[in-house]
Amino acid sequence: MTAADPIIQTKGLGKSFKGFWAVKNVDLVVQRGTIHALIGPNGAGKTTCFNLITKFLTPSEGTILFKGADITGTKPADVARLGLVRSFQISATFPHLSVRENVRVALQRPLGTSFRFWQSEAALDVLNDRALALLEDVGLTEYAERPAVELPYGRKRALEIATTLALDPEMLLLDEPMAGMGREDIARVSALIRRVAQNRTVLMVEHNLHVVADLSDRITVLARGEILAEGTYAEVSRNPQVVEAYMGTGAGAPEAGAQHA
Repeated sequence: MTAADPIIQTKGLGKSFKGFWAVKNVDLVVQRGTIHALIGPNGAGKTTCFNLITKFLTPSEGTILFKGADITGTKPADVARLGLVRSFQISATFPHLSVRENVRVALQRPLGTSFRFWQSEAALDVLNDRALALLEDVGLTEYAERPAVELPYGRKRALEIATTLALDPEMLLLDEPMAGMGREDIARVSALIRRVAQNRTVLMVEHNLHVVADLSDRITVLARGEILAEGTYAEVSRNPQVVEAYMGTGAGAPEAGAQHA
């Protein structure tokens, strides 16, 4: 397979809630080895589309393909086992376990010992080296023995990415990875995403358009549940329909090439 192969495709994807179509006729193609952003003004259907792809919602119509296989009816846990793993907008960690222990819990799954909290400490020591390597990858080595609840917000998001990477995903789906972050944390997590994307595909929903401009190889813009435009950031930011969609919410698209806010 080459980098130009699609890893995720949706065909005619739609979701109706009591007659209201939150997502309608979405044909999305995410190429292997890219960082692909899904953006749009408030109410555009981004989160619904993301939840459909990750199988946390059931489509009302359409098809979802992962590596060419139909996963439309597959359960979220089974999709994750195929290598399609998501993070969440709200940091999902075990607050009173240490940072290292959080990663170690995620690492248990491939050993067939997932979430067996009653096992002895010694039985899980085999996972420590890998856990510490993942913490080094995301810049959390110095926090390894600290309870997760004590981490600053941006570091919690880095921990969540580490636990997601522990599942060894082929494709990583990030839901608002920069939500609630300050400038320093945004720069740190952006660098982390770029690093982990070197050998996997990333699809992210992100409101921070400066981050999108900086990170994304390709962008899909949604408006009113349908695809409005696709292309590079330079292309979509010059699209009059995209500008109008964002101006209608009181927030115009930034100029192409913008750096972090």
